[in-house]
Amino acid sequence: MATEDTLRLFFALPCPPEQAAAICSWRDRHALGGRPVALENLHLTLAFLGAQPAARLDALRHLAAGVTSDSFELTLNRLITIGKGFACLAPSEAPPALLQLAGSLAERLGALGIVLDSRPYLPHMTLARQAPTQAQGAAATFSWEAERFVLYRSQNTEDGVRYSELGSWPLRSAAAPD
Repeated sequence: MATEDTLRLFFALPCPPEQAAAICSWRDRHALGGRPVALENLHLTLAFLGAQPAARLDALRHLAAGVTSDSFELTLNRLITIGKGFACLAPSEAPPALLQLAGSLAERLGALGIVLDSRPYLPHMTLARQAPTQAQGAAATFSWEAERFVLYRSQNTEDGVRYSELGSWPLRSAAAPD
């Protein structure tokens, strides 16, 4: 449990509001069950940091500012279940720039002494937790241009989990010259 001295943190790609609304509408029509993730909390995790000392925030912001990666089109078109009942959307093929961004963050976090999950990176957007059935297969296609990544704080509140942005960093336009 995070205290005032520790923060539950993760780096992620935010989901644009219009896409989040379309994804939630699709999810709700398909009755995945479980506890749906709030529209404003939809994101694609790049690196989950867990509980971190609040004093580490400046170092994390500095680390993120040093990441250079191209913007890319993110397409989510597969329905998968991971872990114990996490119904998720995933790309059928991860864009190389997404894998490069997640890899760069993982490498820099490791150099800072932050140990990430040892499992291979699996890009996904959680739609519902504690889903009772194993969802697998094709899904509607949702796409957007990933133009920035964010450091989020996760907090448990009376109204459920809330994510707040603690920093945002742009991805380079693929058309921009070096």
